[in-house]
Amino acid sequence: MKISDILKESFIIADLKAGDKKEALTEISLFLEHKGTIQDHGQLLQALLKREQLGSTGIGDHMALPHAKSESIDRIVTVFARSPGGIDFDSLDRKPVHFIFLLLSPPASTGLHLKALAKIARLFKNPSLRDNVLKRENASAIYSLILEEDSKIV
Repeated sequence: MKISDILKESFIIADLKAGDKKEALTEISLFLEHKGTIQDHGQLLQALLKREQLGSTGIGDHMALPHAKSESIDRIVTVFARSPGGIDFDSLDRKPVHFIFLLLSPPASTGLHLKALAKIARLFKNPSLRDNVLKRENASAIYSLILEEDSKIV
């Protein structure tokens, strides 16, 4: 699986405005509703918050991987959001989160869902990529950098 299979440039938020976890999940849910990907951002937000109650998806190294399943989509949808200032996401390492990869999958795609989560986590383990993503000016530059880094992973 390549990152370009699940992430499109038009699904990158280069400057997330949210100040905390709930605001971030709300902002991304509204983004997906405005894109026409989902019909009801409130329903997605509730699913994401329910998942967060099981344990934070802030996995450390300034990264969060919130995810949910939805009957309203027929393919995996991914949004990448960058928070230059960082937000409190109740991360395992207590560091502020700068990078949020939200993954939304249809209920029947458990295998692909897990592969996508693993791919994203592996890609962003690279501290150089994280540093460079913070320095990029816009969504296009961020997307190009992510694709370039992904091409190095076998």
